[in-house]
Amino acid sequence: MSTTRGRQAAMPFIMVTVLLDMMSIGIISPVLPKLIGGFMDSGASTSLAYGAVQVAFALAQFISAPILGALSDRFGRRPILLLGLLGMTANFLATALATEFWMLLVVRIIGGALCANIAVANAYVADITQAKDRARNYGMLGAMFGLGFILGPITGGLLGDHDVRWPFFLAASLTFLNALYGWLVLPESLATDSRRAFTLSKVHPFAALGRLRQLEGVEPLLWVIGLSTLAQFILHTSWMLYTEFKFGWTPRDNGLSLFAVGVMAVIVQGGLLRQLQKSIPISKLASVGLISSTLAFAAYGAVPAGWMMYVVIVVNLFGYTVNPAIQSLVSNSVEANRQGETMGAISSINSIAAILGPLMGAPVLAAVSHFQQGDWRVGAPFYVCAALQAMAAFIGISYFNQRQRAVA
Repeated sequence: MSTTRGRQAAMPFIMVTVLLDMMSIGIISPVLPKLIGGFMDSGASTSLAYGAVQVAFALAQFISAPILGALSDRFGRRPILLLGLLGMTANFLATALATEFWMLLVVRIIGGALCANIAVANAYVADITQAKDRARNYGMLGAMFGLGFILGPITGGLLGDHDVRWPFFLAASLTFLNALYGWLVLPESLATDSRRAFTLSKVHPFAALGRLRQLEGVEPLLWVIGLSTLAQFILHTSWMLYTEFKFGWTPRDNGLSLFAVGVMAVIVQGGLLRQLQKSIPISKLASVGLISSTLAFAAYGAVPAGWMMYVVIVVNLFGYTVNPAIQSLVSNSVEANRQGETMGAISSINSIAAILGPLMGAPVLAAVSHFQQGDWRVGAPFYVCAALQAMAAFIGISYFNQRQRAVA
């Protein structure tokens, strides 16, 4: 895509691809803990097993994401996206057909190794977007994530109340249609003359992370990304089982709650963020969002009734601006032919958080799972999230203040 018109036209394609991708993931999120619970004999063992399944996926993705990101710098974004979609299709089908817990672990490892859709999609957006517009377009991509989590969890929750395996078959079907869509209409975003050689020894996750640290002036932002993402993954690991233990929620209830999260993400990242940027600097939005998220995590753990979770979801308005704001600042520091590697390395940061999140959250949730419904102590994983997010807020706000003083 060499012309401005072509670059603008490509954005709807990648947005639809991400929408279908996130719908597929969202469909299974309310029912995966229930599926795992069918192989377990207690709430505590279900928490630990669910954490193990999440770790298996994240560990494989941690290793593969920077490699696949660098491959997209060499061969283009389109073929790597298609590879990830086909891998997810097989992953969902195999999960639905699994009859033993060990099968789920194997399936998640293979799925994580093949799936780098998010990293490559972010690189795709960087390819087709000027630096000044990246925060807005990352916000639009975030809105597609949110819309996927509007349509996906509510569908998965309703289907899961009938049979916990049905959502996986539907997710496989949608992901395959997504791959077919990409094969037919998704244009390549990376020009041939912007590609670079692939060297395996230079793109393993630790090497990619090391080069990210060399980006001048953005290392503190990487800590913000890491800590914030770790808090998010502890939340993801804990949410479904936490709401079941504390409020007695069903897959349908969890689907509705994720529906609400998706609605807020679409409202903020799909439209409100663009308006806020006109009057508030990106760094200020990120700062307010980090503080808002810290308070929201604490509130999730403390509320005594399920309906209050919805209040927190809505009130945490600025929390939805953090990811696109921070990601745009990092992306603007990288040249065009390294966007795939950089987004792959950021994906590795996310994967580290995805590994540590279940390892931290699942044991904490297992330790408090015996308390009665409504007990504030069941919210212990979310208090850990609040502490991590508070650290991210401190680092981020300090960094922004230092940069502001340097400019002045």
